[in-house]
Amino acid sequence: MTPSRDSILAALDRIEVPGGTLVSRDMVRALVIEEGAVRFVIEAASAEQARLMEPVRARAQAALEALPGVRSASVVLTAEAAAPKLKLGRHPTPDQGPQAVPGVQRILAIGSGKGGVGKSTVSSNLAVALARQGRRVGLLDADIYGPSQPRMMGVSKRPASPDGKTIIPLKAHGVTMMSIGLMVKEEEAIVWRGPMLMGALQQMLGQVAWGELDVLLVDLPPGTGDVAMTLCQRTQLTGAIVVSTPQDVALLDARKALDMFHRLGTPVLGLIENMSVFVCPNCGHESHIFGHGGVAAEAARLDVPFLGELPLELSVRLAGDAGTPVAAGEGPMADAYARLAQRLIGGDLA
Repeated sequence: MTPSRDSILAALDRIEVPGGTLVSRDMVRALVIEEGAVRFVIEAASAEQARLMEPVRARAQAALEALPGVRSASVVLTAEAAAPKLKLGRHPTPDQGPQAVPGVQRILAIGSGKGGVGKSTVSSNLAVALARQGRRVGLLDADIYGPSQPRMMGVSKRPASPDGKTIIPLKAHGVTMMSIGLMVKEEEAIVWRGPMLMGALQQMLGQVAWGELDVLLVDLPPGTGDVAMTLCQRTQLTGAIVVSTPQDVALLDARKALDMFHRLGTPVLGLIENMSVFVCPNCGHESHIFGHGGVAAEAARLDVPFLGELPLELSVRLAGDAGTPVAAGEGPMADAYARLAQRLIGGDLA
């Protein structure tokens, strides 16, 4: 029997290093389990530390080889400072048709017709909610001009690249994640034309060591531009989810996103109405600031699933700014995202 990811991590959590264990110090990268073969990278803080950790590497490899079901184990030491510099943003490779991402069972695009409807907030919280229900989840921030997932997920470390080609993603709240925002300074603008955007997206899909995932959520930029088109045309997508607020202006743009997915042959798996109601924390009065029910009506008109309503609540914004998505905690909003995740799991979409 192939060992589980949890059993592998439990074994590595018993390998002590200064200040904790390999797992507690977040030194395990690019863990891959394939038919009894296990491989991963130990990322040290510096080249000098990596040289001193050879005994740790040997103990980790021996511990994995001793586990039932492990046929072979390969452990590599690396250090971010010693790694070759990886350059993101290049011209795309020639079109070879839709490509799969190795190890990833399903890829869901999270899109919207316009900005400001909470698409990125929904993406991060949905990823965390799915992870809390036992799914192996990845989150790719494909909003290259305005990456927000590093802040929302509470990560800022630059991903390592041991060979200058493979990118080791980060882990936060049980979610494997990658964003262009981790490769540049937070205040630094990405000034690229379309081909560079498409090339960067291909790199983040094809060169990131995602490992074994049940589902990869891709947080698209708003609109119907190069990134969304590239993802639909060059990746084997399971389908797309469209997020909108209920007012007419947002729905006008959401229809454009729906039409784009239809033209590109990407199944629309459902619509989500965000900011559907605001409940006053003092008196409990419900206010439909952006209207109500517009997204459900649109879903019925188009005969696509309506996945649910998410209220407008201050705790969601505070949690996102603090780097701990509200879905990672307890309370009504966490419950709302848990229900949304359950609908996707029940429909075998995640």
